[in-house]
Amino acid sequence: MAAVSPGEELFATHCASCHGLEAAGIGPRLGGITKVWSEKELLAFIQNPAKVIEAGNARAKAQFEKYKLVMPAFDYLKPEEIRSIITYIAQETNAKNIEPLTITATDPNTETVRYAPLIQPSKLRIELEDFVTIPASSDKLPRTRIATMRAHPSGDGTLYVSDQNGLIYRLDQGQAGTFLDVRPVIDNFVATPGLGTGLGSFAFHPDYLNNGLIYITYTEKPLRKPADYSYADSVKVALQWVVSEWKIKDVTSPVFEGTRRELLRINVPNVVHGTQDIGFVPGLKKGDPDYGMLYIGTGDGGSTISKHPELPHNLRSLLGTIIRIDPLGNNSPNGKYGIPSDNPFFNNPDPKVRKEIWAYGFRNPHRLAWWESPQGMKLLATEVGEGAVEEINLIEKGQDYGWNVREGDYAINYKTLDTVTPVPAGEVGTYRPPFAQYDHTDGNAISGGYVYEGPLEALKDKYIFSDIIRGRLWYLDLSQGLTDHTIHEFFVQQKGTPVTMKELSPTPRLDLRISYDPFKKEMYLMTKGDGKIRKIVKAYLEE
Repeated sequence: MAAVSPGEELFATHCASCHGLEAAGIGPRLGGITKVWSEKELLAFIQNPAKVIEAGNARAKAQFEKYKLVMPAFDYLKPEEIRSIITYIAQETNAKNIEPLTITATDPNTETVRYAPLIQPSKLRIELEDFVTIPASSDKLPRTRIATMRAHPSGDGTLYVSDQNGLIYRLDQGQAGTFLDVRPVIDNFVATPGLGTGLGSFAFHPDYLNNGLIYITYTEKPLRKPADYSYADSVKVALQWVVSEWKIKDVTSPVFEGTRRELLRINVPNVVHGTQDIGFVPGLKKGDPDYGMLYIGTGDGGSTISKHPELPHNLRSLLGTIIRIDPLGNNSPNGKYGIPSDNPFFNNPDPKVRKEIWAYGFRNPHRLAWWESPQGMKLLATEVGEGAVEEINLIEKGQDYGWNVREGDYAINYKTLDTVTPVPAGEVGTYRPPFAQYDHTDGNAISGGYVYEGPLEALKDKYIFSDIIRGRLWYLDLSQGLTDHTIHEFFVQQKGTPVTMKELSPTPRLDLRISYDPFKKEMYLMTKGDGKIRKIVKAYLEE
């Protein structure tokens, strides 16, 4: 295995989650940029993009107009670290003969092309209260990488928050104490490169108070451990995602002490779009067919942008899927978990079909949330998009959601990923369309959300979610069931004045997350970069 250069490692850590060398992501592709910008120009831009845009650089301004987003400043990187990234980009550009993007400034008189309906402003306002600040887990930015909040299964008000750097904190009376630090326990644990790596998600088993079981996903270095999902040796393995079970000795203990076992190991070819979320259907009674079934969302592992579009979007692959397993069973191929007999592909005669799959055709199913609708329990999953739209999907058993030939209501060419086009007439209805979607002129990466069922009347029956990057707050009104697909924007009010989440948390990358305590019916906003968790304490309609 060839040694990884410092520049390649830094690129993977700080750049790859938003940019590919040959394909765009949240931002433009970077291959070829060293042919049009000097090292001095690139150094200045990476250290302070806003300054370069404001100074009138034509290329920087045109890119801003296209992506509607200013890249965070990487002024905390040393100049020699930035130069090593530039060197790596130049080497890859030359080795692969990558031509630079052709950038054309947008004519101010040209109407912006939209691929999703306008977000509708609303009169809904919320007020926030500081709840807790999670301790720094790194001496580099971001200081924390908080990602997931769960309520203790007893409903006693105790909350648990994960930090992707390898920690789960127990929150009690406004204080954060370490419940579990996986770093000294997992030999090959890796939290970089990639913004989605590390400790991905966790979930308490619904019978936790009796069995003490917690499920955790995390990344390991690719040291050729046998994987339960793998692919041809000719394709790089960048990381391995692991789904694991941890058994605590004493469920009343504020600190984890116990054992662990591995359930499932997945190879991925890139450091993005991994196993972002897991969860159990809430509120079920023993005997319900879905009780204790663990849902696991895994993205395409960056396979499409890595020029291996053949890996996801097929029933023989776990990439780009939401799977459903019984973690206490043993009829899986590796004998470490169960595959429920009511899974949609359980009786498929093809022995290579992954019978764990519940639904497939996802790029990056970022967050899962269940809602007790008038028509029964529904699963909503947010899908981080590629170049045009962000999606909220209503997940239905056995359905195909289209990635990597669909994005939103459009067709996309998985070879170029540079634009979306109308779906050919003969293919309409082939894949499940999103329940709701928003345009990249409005946001860049969707975060998950929850349906609020608490005492704040103005929020009731609304699916609250946000944009990770821009921190804009949105909702779907589900008070009439699944009839309204309109996305509405709402705002934070502070001392009578509207304020944005970016103003409240002026960090280089906001990384806004929505969290919810289903027992206390309280909703929280978490900003990853500064580790702050704020509780929604008021909600009302402005006159």
